[in-house]
Amino acid sequence: AWIIFDTLAFGNAVRGYPSLLVSILFLGGIQLIGIGVLGEYIGRIYIETKARPKYILKGKNSVK
Repeated sequence: AWIIFDTLAFGNAVRGYPSLLVSILFLGGIQLIGIGVLGEYIGRIYIETKARPKYILKGKNSVK
């Protein structure tokens, strides 16, 4: 917080800070994408293991 205040108030830029911030944000984004892919995978496994039929037919020949 102090670095941001110092940069905005006094114009004292810290060397290497923008590249560090960009790399942290990039790696955080990669982690979030990985968590999303993993969540989709686990969700599809959960739906598949419920063993429900894919289609339910309703008509004249159906059992009552």
